[in-house]
Amino acid sequence: MSHELLFIGGFLLFIVFILALDLGLFSKREHVVSLKQAGIMSFVMVVLALSFYLLLIVKGDYLHGIDNMERLKEVIKAHQHPISIIPDNFAASLQLYRQNLGIEFLTGYVIEYALSVDNIFVIVLVFSAFAVPEKYYHRVLFWGILGAIIMRFIFIFAGAALIREFDWILYVFGAFLVFTGIKMFFSKEEDDKIDTEKHPVVRFASRFFSIHPRYEGKKFFHKVNGKKLITPLFLVLLIVEFTDLIFAVDSIPAIFAVTKDPYIVFFSNIFAIMGLRSMFFLLVNIIHKFHYLKTGLAFLLTFIGVKMLGHGHLKAWGFTTEHSLIIIVGILALSIIASLAFPKKKKV
Repeated sequence: MSHELLFIGGFLLFIVFILALDLGLFSKREHVVSLKQAGIMSFVMVVLALSFYLLLIVKGDYLHGIDNMERLKEVIKAHQHPISIIPDNFAASLQLYRQNLGIEFLTGYVIEYALSVDNIFVIVLVFSAFAVPEKYYHRVLFWGILGAIIMRFIFIFAGAALIREFDWILYVFGAFLVFTGIKMFFSKEEDDKIDTEKHPVVRFASRFFSIHPRYEGKKFFHKVNGKKLITPLFLVLLIVEFTDLIFAVDSIPAIFAVTKDPYIVFFSNIFAIMGLRSMFFLLVNIIHKFHYLKTGLAFLLTFIGVKMLGHGHLKAWGFTTEHSLIIIVGILALSIIASLAFPKKKKV
């Protein structure tokens, strides 16, 4: 148990360190994040995620304090890992477990990172609709992601508890993902437009808060005649949080299709979320070029939903986490290649 606490405690300290570093380096003065900065930030976050993947392969047994064969069997059964124990060979069995844990993390990370792109599409629309000054993008995204980490933590462990108690809920998740994927495939560009007056978050905030009519620098709140008002920047932050909440309903069940270990779901989610901010600045000006990516994400969600619905049959057929990873990467690669090979025609 001490190893488990050390592993989880170390990860939480890592999150705090990354957020503190970000706040110290990039939030001392408001500025437009350059393409070079975004590229460096994205590269660092991907390297950190891959480093964590290697850590799981080497020390993944620390996650649940596995120190004997019985404990290994117990963890594999509890989290339904698709691996078979090698009788009388604890070392080899443990290595299989570590490798599978690493693949589950990597697959979950790729899924969450890919679905984050759709989140970026919406955030770009929100910033544009509310005319947010570009130099304040980073501030909104930083606090938005901090809130997202807290919400994801609650969602993930609540979801794990539900799955543990009610196995049938996996079929509900699967059906929901298939429905979401099909809906996304047939959605039109007009469906993504943001109405700044009729948005549900705007109407909710207007009912309970007094809203200042204009931006006041980087402030989320502004006092007028002794009364505290929320600024449009805080309103945008609320919409970004609401947007992530909606996307979490898709992405978290999707990762549970890969692994039932809530820690791995949490780790893969957090690495992708922390990389979302830098990816936003990297893609904000070119994301429109990948017009087939949304179609790819629709197929991705549908595939994951079908996998959840038929997980029993797929397991019997020998379908592994590695197969899922190959299909997921293949779908994303095809959608990117198709976007570049067949660019969207400009409207005359």
